[in-house]
Amino acid sequence: MRTHTGEKIYECMCCGKTFCNKSHLDRHLRIHTGEKPFSCTICEKSFTQKVSLSYHMRTHSDERPFSCDTCGKAFKARIRLNEHMRTHTGEKPFPCTICGKCFSQKHSLSAHMATHSVERPFPCASCGKMFKSKAALRLHMRNHSGKRMNKCLFCGKSFTQKSNLDRHIRIHTGEKPSFCSCGKMFKRRNDLNDHIKVHTGEKNYECPSCGKNFTQKSHLHRHIKTHTGEKSYECLSCGTNFTDKCTLDRHIRTHTGEKNYECLSCGKKFAQKFNLDRHIRTHTGEKPFFCSICGKSFTLKGSLTKHKSTHLGEKQLSCTICGLNYSKKIDFVLHMRSHISETPQGSDFSQAAYFFV
Repeated sequence: MRTHTGEKIYECMCCGKTFCNKSHLDRHLRIHTGEKPFSCTICEKSFTQKVSLSYHMRTHSDERPFSCDTCGKAFKARIRLNEHMRTHTGEKPFPCTICGKCFSQKHSLSAHMATHSVERPFPCASCGKMFKSKAALRLHMRNHSGKRMNKCLFCGKSFTQKSNLDRHIRIHTGEKPSFCSCGKMFKRRNDLNDHIKVHTGEKNYECPSCGKNFTQKSHLHRHIKTHTGEKSYECLSCGTNFTDKCTLDRHIRTHTGEKNYECLSCGKKFAQKFNLDRHIRTHTGEKPFFCSICGKSFTLKGSLTKHKSTHLGEKQLSCTICGLNYSKKIDFVLHMRSHISETPQGSDFSQAAYFFV
């Protein structure tokens, strides 16, 4: 009856919290005592609740009893299925009480709340770096230990976090569980959120130097380096410096010849992921770039940009000799060569034109 009346007669002597059932109080008390009476018979890890032990036992087996009705993906715990379903529904039930931003998962909200505070009470014992949460410190500590327990069965690459492995595997499987109302699909929820801003036109990140706005914070940081000239990532093979680690990693593959991205349809391998994504469209026929004027679609963004100039009549390349204008660089270059053939070798224009080509 107390579940209907809301009566709570069992009080915790440590913190004063009250409960309607004695079993709930007993379970709560373990938070204060640290008691963990439920132990795993395989790895001896202990838990405060029996249900937590049941969830843990599934990590030792392949059992995934909870499956998504939309995409078929299966999970070991119902709470993970509920979190996954939000990638389909777009539901974000956890709002930030400070700025109003909403999140699909509670731990994402907790991580976000730390961004409103400058306090970093968790120091790394190895390097002294400070962190806002204990979870962030734990993840960082794996960089020092070198432990990469999560290994990809396709290519052998290892990761410190299982979530990073799950995202990586989608490169091989092509799975795209997050989709936009326009039909475009994405491997990561964050990529979907970034894509939605294309429709809304939202650009919340402004450059303090030139006022240019960006949809993503990472794009703003990369842009700021064009003002500062900062290139803090150096290639150990040739000494070339880069503004971000992603560009450095791509560059390093030009030295190693490493090609980790394989097409599951034909087996062709690529050094860069965007080249694989572009190649896959030759199999699927996907043309994700639409012309807003005539509706024609293209497989490459560059092809769409060239196509739009045919509508706008843009002719951005002007010949300084005869004044003709061209919208395509290849046409402009061919035209300039016609002047070079008419100009005596050794003249200033001849040398400049050959240098341009």
